[in-house]
Amino acid sequence: MDPEQVAAEKGLPVETVREIMGNFSDFDVDGNGYVTSKELGDVFRAVGIDLPGHEIRELIKKVDKDNDKRLDLAEFFSLYCDIKNKDVAKTFRKAISKKEGISALAGTSDTSAEGTTHSVAEAEKVAFANFINNKLKQEEECKAYLPINENNDDIFKKINDGILLCKMINHSVADTVDERAINRGKKLNNVYTKRENLTLALNSARSIGCNIVNIGAGDLLHGTPHLVLGLLWQIIRVGLFAKIDLQQVPGLMRLLREGEDINTLLSLSPEELLIRWVNYHMEQAGNPRRINNFGEDIKDSEVYVTLLRQIAPRELQLDHVNLNAAPLVKAEAMLENADKMKCRQFVSAQDVVNGNQKLNMAFVANLFNTYPALEPPDEDFEEIEETREEKTFRNWMNSLGVSPHVNRLFTDLCNGLVLLQLIEIVKGDPSFVDPKRVNKMDKLAKPGGNMKKVENCNYAVELCKGMKFSLVGIGGNDIYDGNDKLTLAIVWQLMRAYTLRLLSKIGTQDGKISDKIVVDAVNTKLESAGKASRITSFQDPCIADSRVVLELVDAIRDKSVNWGNYNESASSDDEMLGNAKYALSMARKIGAAVYALPEDIVEVKPKMVMTVFACLIAVARAEEDK
Repeated sequence: MDPEQVAAEKGLPVETVREIMGNFSDFDVDGNGYVTSKELGDVFRAVGIDLPGHEIRELIKKVDKDNDKRLDLAEFFSLYCDIKNKDVAKTFRKAISKKEGISALAGTSDTSAEGTTHSVAEAEKVAFANFINNKLKQEEECKAYLPINENNDDIFKKINDGILLCKMINHSVADTVDERAINRGKKLNNVYTKRENLTLALNSARSIGCNIVNIGAGDLLHGTPHLVLGLLWQIIRVGLFAKIDLQQVPGLMRLLREGEDINTLLSLSPEELLIRWVNYHMEQAGNPRRINNFGEDIKDSEVYVTLLRQIAPRELQLDHVNLNAAPLVKAEAMLENADKMKCRQFVSAQDVVNGNQKLNMAFVANLFNTYPALEPPDEDFEEIEETREEKTFRNWMNSLGVSPHVNRLFTDLCNGLVLLQLIEIVKGDPSFVDPKRVNKMDKLAKPGGNMKKVENCNYAVELCKGMKFSLVGIGGNDIYDGNDKLTLAIVWQLMRAYTLRLLSKIGTQDGKISDKIVVDAVNTKLESAGKASRITSFQDPCIADSRVVLELVDAIRDKSVNWGNYNESASSDDEMLGNAKYALSMARKIGAAVYALPEDIVEVKPKMVMTVFACLIAVARAEEDK
């Protein structure tokens, strides 16, 4: 949404429109690009407005144009502006203006004629600045940026050349950004080279599953507060949740309840696993308290007090916490114990008392990563390891903003909802998927929900056949049952169609784009730039050393590649991977939204190789059209 255009349409000051857009990210607790009835209700309750669930659902229903029972940014804006019931509208605006922890930041925007300033979540700004200070303090290059002052808008200025963002991405997922691709020193003396770093950071964040829709390099360059904080949260979240996994912590098997098996754990989100983890330790400690969320249920700090004592190494002498003390006093005492465990991250005492769900969830995730305190299972179990291909597909889906977030490819796709969202995105036509034929979460949770899931999957297969996908022998039951081979066949064709849609300008007269057309476009671009490399197909062995990828990048943006970073004589796996890492980062730096991993290039995996070249040619066409 363009703030100026919306302001003109609604007859509102531009700053008021920008404030409403900023409030959207404050309400969107999990950062998935949508506000649900639960998230809306949590914020209302945080400011002492206890609306019944049916009233909140009615609020959403009034503006929920696509009937998915959640609000995107445009619908959230309509909720603010267009509610006819004056009492309800007043309540909603009161919630926005009085949310705990939201404060106007001087210097982030001008004041409008109405006295409105753009506001951001103060607690998140403090938490993320503190986290960056802590995690990057040992990096020599970061010393020029750190510490970030938590009490002003320092964080929005210090991320604007892209270096700290690239460092944070690598902290969450190691080696995502090849640091040889980053502009440094004198190269950062102009806006253009800063934008290149920010483009590299954004496309790298996209490749690890962050949703960067509506975030551009310009937003980061100018330090747009709610967009900066939204991106930082997603990057931090990826790193925090990476270790909440059976391969990393086999002891998670101890969280199984009677009658459950490993598939149950695989179907749970990281948030759900963390809640189970907390409740497991409550049970182990003989404490009857249980939590269902990271907001209301932890406000009194008592669960935290027990949890810390249960997971802390015995040699650490934690202080006694008076459970009868005032809430803030109790929360501070608890956090002092967390500090002894080197786990005082993300939350202040006020955040605990306020029940800030996002930051409390991050606090608990950090506790889990440091002290899971889960003994290995008594019996061996068959590990189900995510393949590179599955990981790439999952990150692609999440980067598009599907909801719910995809944590496990096959279990999270089995109800058909994510596939139907992907089909709509790939097709680029909101009317292509008939909402009347989509069974939403409320129906799936009722008796007979499994049949509704199969109906969704059957509808997804039907639509894919209409898109001329090759689906011989594939039915909705295969997706519902989690058949990995057949599910991957559909997902790959969706990703391929999405990628090739970017290349509509190089298609034939009938609009179809074949692999040969992309190969020819690659070779034509290389030849026109005087490059020596050529490819015969996406299985061409010459791709393995990454030279052709880098030459294509250099052909698109002249003299962008530093050939001193390329190993001409690479022969070992490590040397070849080094070339591939540099090539992918350079592709992202010039704007290519590539999801492939370095191993895909070295092993010449044709599917992923095709996406790399297709995205680069899309960038080439965009450059030519400027």
